[in-house]
Amino acid sequence: MDVSAFYALFSATCFTLVGLWWNVVQSHDDWMREPALRRVVGGVYLSFLLPALMGLFAQVGGTEQPQIWRAAFFALSVVGCGSTLRLLARTRGDFVIIWQQAAATLLYALIAVVGAFPELVRPAGLRPIQAEALMLIALIVLGHTLVWRFMAGEGRPGKDVPED
Repeated sequence: MDVSAFYALFSATCFTLVGLWWNVVQSHDDWMREPALRRVVGGVYLSFLLPALMGLFAQVGGTEQPQIWRAAFFALSVVGCGSTLRLLARTRGDFVIIWQQAAATLLYALIAVVGAFPELVRPAGLRPIQAEALMLIALIVLGHTLVWRFMAGEGRPGKDVPED
């Protein structure tokens, strides 16, 4: 697949997920009243918004002006890493959520590193923008894990985790 076509589809899909998430949030006013829930809702929002924005910058910069997407990926990954670390610091007891947030933090850090030092992925036989695409796919999968746990009630603060 052409990388430009991938990022066009990827970005549109992520923005659709942002919109779907906001539709879910609108039907749950109580989620925005509690600070702990509001943070998690915002974390889910960012898990789709930041990759969507990265996809847009990848389209704008492409292979002709890689400094555009590299700078954007670096900056947006720093935001993602920081916000995910803040959520991770407040997460207690749910191993799946802790694992998801730790993995997302690691992916954001790797995305930032590849943005800053794209030559690191060349030995793997990938173009840097392809390596970033693979990591963004993984971020979206992790975002879906977060949504599933949250919607099932298991990832919400104050909810008991059922015994397996």
